[in-house]
Amino acid sequence: MHQLEALTREACALATGTAPLTRFETEVGRQLQICNACRYCEGFCAVFPAMTRRLEFGKADIHYLANLCHNCGACLHACQYAPPHEFAVNVPQAMAQVRGQTYADYAWPPALGALYRRNGLTLALALAAGLALFLVLALVRNGTLSHPPLAGNFYAIFPHNLLVLMFAPVFLFAALALGLGVRRFWHDVSPGAASGAAVREATGNALRLKYLDGGHGEGCNEADDAFTLARRRFHHLTFYGFMLCFAATSVATIYHYAFGWQAPYSLASLPVLLGTVGGLGLLLGPAGLLWLNLRRHPLHGDAAQQPMDRGFIALLFFTSLTGLALLAWRDTTAMGWLLAVHLGVVMALFLMLPYGKFAHGVFRSAALLKWAIEKRQPTRLQAGE
Repeated sequence: MHQLEALTREACALATGTAPLTRFETEVGRQLQICNACRYCEGFCAVFPAMTRRLEFGKADIHYLANLCHNCGACLHACQYAPPHEFAVNVPQAMAQVRGQTYADYAWPPALGALYRRNGLTLALALAAGLALFLVLALVRNGTLSHPPLAGNFYAIFPHNLLVLMFAPVFLFAALALGLGVRRFWHDVSPGAASGAAVREATGNALRLKYLDGGHGEGCNEADDAFTLARRRFHHLTFYGFMLCFAATSVATIYHYAFGWQAPYSLASLPVLLGTVGGLGLLLGPAGLLWLNLRRHPLHGDAAQQPMDRGFIALLFFTSLTGLALLAWRDTTAMGWLLAVHLGVVMALFLMLPYGKFAHGVFRSAALLKWAIEKRQPTRLQAGE
């Protein structure tokens, strides 16, 4: 009870701008003061020109700049004040630490913000395995785990209305929690009115992952000083794979309710084609991101967030793997348990969306829009223009 009251007070203080800076926020402020005096990295990404529009860095400024940072590592490798220099400037790591804190600070409901600190690989896999086991046992109890080939008719195993009843509340809660969290963030950073040009620029930057090019188009620094576009490409495979899978579900929903065309759909149908291509992207992208995560430079990012990162990557990977396996063997007697496992993984993914790594995409998009708005406004300073 006392912990809940403390979290609520902290959330209220954050909303009113009266909360003191945390240790991580103070460190970001210190490093940005040094960067503001140096400005060697001013052309690297949006963080540095946004920084030059400020002489002091309050909590909202630090939250905004931390979420604008894409953690590409370019500034760390170019910085003359990076460790082991006594100034110990490591912007990617400091920003990552604050970024993880903002996910918890802006979580809704506030009491669930603590899940960000426990949202690891073990929890993600345990939740997916537990839900999958529950659904498999439900099929065993109903005597439908073993069945003759059903020509891919999933609804013979789990009726359509039951699936809607299971997944609609989870999806709506995830969307509501993320929406309310980013709404509070947007209110705190006070971006001003968004013009059409600003929205178009921010959307383009988000969809192209512009700032994962290292500021020079050659990519991020990963395990060494060499540039690579691998992280940007694996992110694209993951994001567009996820969106194609979501599009497949949306098209199937339209088929079902608008036209009365019920599943199963043929392999050449639009939902299956979208799901297959998206599934392949969602298989290759997370596999590549996990490979890069395991090889990441030790000074990049926040080591404390690695379990959260890997948990989300694992859920995306297994969502795709189980979905593709279900498609491949949907006309066999294995369809029932494959469907149960896939649904368990998907439900775990959506349950953890508001309190896992997925939040970074939502907050970063908001920060990109804030920058696109801000750069079109007159600066209050003469320096850096």
